[in-house]
Amino acid sequence: MKVLFLGDVFGKPGRQAIQRLVPRLIVREAIDLVVANAENSAGGAGVTPDSADELLAAEVDLLTSGNHIWSKREIVSYLEAPGSRLLRPANYPPGSPGRGRGIASTPDGRRLGVVNVEGRVFMKTLDDPFRTALAEVEALRAEGVTCILVDMHCEATSEKNAMGWFLDGKVSAVLGTHTHVQTADARVLPGGTAFVTDVGMCGPWDSVIGVKKELVLERFLTQRHVGFEPARRDVYLQGAIVDLDDATGRARSIARVQEKLEE
Repeated sequence: MKVLFLGDVFGKPGRQAIQRLVPRLIVREAIDLVVANAENSAGGAGVTPDSADELLAAEVDLLTSGNHIWSKREIVSYLEAPGSRLLRPANYPPGSPGRGRGIASTPDGRRLGVVNVEGRVFMKTLDDPFRTALAEVEALRAEGVTCILVDMHCEATSEKNAMGWFLDGKVSAVLGTHTHVQTADARVLPGGTAFVTDVGMCGPWDSVIGVKKELVLERFLTQRHVGFEPARRDVYLQGAIVDLDDATGRARSIARVQEKLEE
């Protein structure tokens, strides 16, 4: 099973990159399933039903998210809808809308379990992401799922690295999101778990992590609140392709993805 996992989709430019480049990658790389982090897909902060549906219509099978999942009020009913293919981090308090794990299936019946958790370093003091991730993995195992991917959405590289080692040998892949900057440490850990600290961003590089650079500079230089808007130019799709042994759930390989959207 070959899985394409895509980093934070940032606004309209990121959605356009998904729409145009994902179908090509599926054919070129013989991709079986596609998962994308959608938490910034609506205007650069949050996700709406429309932005989620737009990504799912572009051959994405399942969507993860992160700390911006609650930015748009209308997403709550979407998260709770039967059969929703949008996850929120599993370690929010009990009773939070939606769910933190899901299963994507290939046409021939092979299944990929996906777990979404959010870190706590420099972020909110949520429930323990390590114990939560392990509980969600065990729940998927109880359903007979062999291949499991974990989206570790957090700020600190140390926390992402720690999750990789914590779950090594227990899941197929631990892939980091949130910082929008692709890291160069993609590898398969000794226990057979593919890992990368951050898969990057699907969005504009002529920016500060997706936002118009002049707005970010104004905020840094004046220390006053400045509204953010997505930048538009120099758009890239970033992520990782993980090749899995669907009999054992172990990763065979992981390769970074970086594709430019021609303007």
